[in-house]
Amino acid sequence: MRAVIQRVKEAQVTVEEEVVAMIGQGLLILVGVAPGDSMTTAEQMADKIAHLRIFEDEDEKMNLSVLDVAGEVIVVSQFTLYADTSRGRRPSFIGAAKPDLAEPLVSALADTLTDRGVPSQTGEFGAHMQVRLINDGPVTITMEF
Repeated sequence: MRAVIQRVKEAQVTVEEEVVAMIGQGLLILVGVAPGDSMTTAEQMADKIAHLRIFEDEDEKMNLSVLDVAGEVIVVSQFTLYADTSRGRRPSFIGAAKPDLAEPLVSALADTLTDRGVPSQTGEFGAHMQVRLINDGPVTITMEF
């Protein structure tokens, strides 16, 4: 699994002019799934994200996790994180998992975050989504399991 994790002041996901997810302070996580990923991969990534210290403490040091600041999360499926641009001008996406594997793992990531105490919402798998955010910092972290 690959993730792009953005610390946000607020974020929302819209599908066909309907807001399907909206948070205040927290994380917007774009996540891609590879064919070899499993539920274990999703759970390990969720544990790491829940405890990732990327929020500032009173000394303006990145010492606090999304749990520590009582933040929220939006998880958005993003198969394009597995784009291969090494040849030609059009990316290949053969490195991304098929939807029947990817969809349950994206849901498992969000569910595991919620189980760990981080309120989580998701975009709509496979839909054309508009994602709005105010990146805080900006802080953007990539992660791969």
